[in-house]
Amino acid sequence: MSGPLSGVRVLELGGVGPTPFAAMLLADLGADVLRLDRPPGYDGGAPVDARFDLLNRGRRSAVFDLKKPSAVAAVLALARSADILIEGFRPGVAEKLGVGPDDCLAVNPALVYGRMTGWGQHGPLASAPGHDINYISLTGVLHSVGRAGEPPVIPLNLAGDFGGGSLYLAFGVVSALLESRTSGRGQVVDAAMVDGSASLMTLFYGLLAAGYWHDERGVNRLDSGAPWYNVYETADGGWISVGANESRFWRNLLDVLGLDESELPDQHDRSGWPRMRERLAEVFRTRTRDEWCAVADGREACLSPVLSLTEAPTHPHLRDRGTFVEVSGVVQLAPAPRFSRTPGAIQRPPAQPGEQTDEVLGDWGFSAEAMAELRADGAIA
Repeated sequence: MSGPLSGVRVLELGGVGPTPFAAMLLADLGADVLRLDRPPGYDGGAPVDARFDLLNRGRRSAVFDLKKPSAVAAVLALARSADILIEGFRPGVAEKLGVGPDDCLAVNPALVYGRMTGWGQHGPLASAPGHDINYISLTGVLHSVGRAGEPPVIPLNLAGDFGGGSLYLAFGVVSALLESRTSGRGQVVDAAMVDGSASLMTLFYGLLAAGYWHDERGVNRLDSGAPWYNVYETADGGWISVGANESRFWRNLLDVLGLDESELPDQHDRSGWPRMRERLAEVFRTRTRDEWCAVADGREACLSPVLSLTEAPTHPHLRDRGTFVEVSGVVQLAPAPRFSRTPGAIQRPPAQPGEQTDEVLGDWGFSAEAMAELRADGAIA
């Protein structure tokens, strides 16, 4: 295993979405993550072959039927030698199964128990179903993304599931593990997507309180309201993004476009933004996307092409940095962030559910006899 988390053992009670992504991040940074998949028949996740389910990369898989008491006992045995356990059940489900925080901390008081939910472990909505779009609806995120006079734009499931969920869970359990190395005591990390997505809005709630941010879509500096922080269509139907926030970059952009600053309203005059936006749109339509990139190259205008998923891996900068890699014939993102002395790595491609059951249980201390008994009972597959 390679990475700063090498030597850390993580149990992942298999689920979908943000919990697997958090586990992937830990595995990419060197943790030995054992994914306990559910038996066949569970309805969840993307309907693709396992080798394309990249959120499951980097760790080995065993299939456990937690409705079997012997499987629950085996999970608690695994928890004894784990540093971190993460689960993404609805509140109360892990307790009903017998693998809740009290059960696991009873066998390993130093365990960090990470919980991923949408609404959190308590509150009026705690037991309600939901998805990313629901969580970001309550926190102001969804309301804020989109153009003026148009419906909110759904930012994939990046802000709730992954930004507000996975990243906070991974950060939380690693922080708790760091503390436990001093105190010798574990604790529960309650990572709720509604909390995390709200946290991501910290800057904007501050600007709103200061009177700088308007509580409506598409009229602000960073939400497509400003002409110098926007996207523009080009002659070939492509798109260019512009992020010329600072005055010097704005002047550079105007120079690239062949526009005279004196003929336009002041950069920060909101009343002039619609006219400025129309003028920039008119100019951008005179050349293709790649022509504009060539014209702007090296001129510090904060201008970039809007690349598709298939185009992005071929961009010279991303290619030079190795942002994309190919593993087992599948193009995917390399581990991030980067470390100078203990670099992370994609430890292995995604496993088929249960692919390494015997191997991992043996590595985690189970005898051949114990595994045979679990299999005979239907606890593992």
